[in-house]
Amino acid sequence: MLLDVAMGLLAKRWPRAKNGIRANRACHVSENETENNDSAERPRMKTVAQLLSPDDVLLDLDVSTKNGVFEEVGRHFERRHGILRTEVVNKLTAREELGSTGLGQGVAIPHARIKDLPRALAAFVRLKLPIPFDAPDAKPVSDMLILLVPQNATEQHLQMLAEFAQMFSDRHFREQIRVCVDAGAVCQLFSDWPQS
Repeated sequence: MLLDVAMGLLAKRWPRAKNGIRANRACHVSENETENNDSAERPRMKTVAQLLSPDDVLLDLDVSTKNGVFEEVGRHFERRHGILRTEVVNKLTAREELGSTGLGQGVAIPHARIKDLPRALAAFVRLKLPIPFDAPDAKPVSDMLILLVPQNATEQHLQMLAEFAQMFSDRHFREQIRVCVDAGAVCQLFSDWPQS
């Protein structure tokens, strides 16, 4: 279900992506599958691991709204990567107004295009308490992977979103990320996915 929701989000945002990503659907892990999924059959992608460093992992963020998350993430990207906080907040908010980036099962993938951004950037956020996010299953969200891409996003950026959705479709992955105690453990989990 999570991957289906993500595919719908991608098709809305980038209509030409629908056909380009369809092949990834074969890699889908339904939420009903157990931890003994056939992850060995999935292609091993390192995109997230390459984007995410421990410095881009924000754990136990204490906010109570989407806007609060976007403000904190904006501050983070401004401090760490020199991107104006207001631009990050405005672009993430504008994208969210097109439709929720909540995927269900407590997960969201807020993403936005940023003018003059030279390369994609990501941050993982785990909230102290889940917040309403208008997800399709109406469950509040506590885990987010935020993706910022250059204005002229390419198929590679669509593949990144598809990869994120695949990760979070894996129940075992979601369970593990929710018990990671530090940023290094979060990055290691992303690096090790899919687990053999």
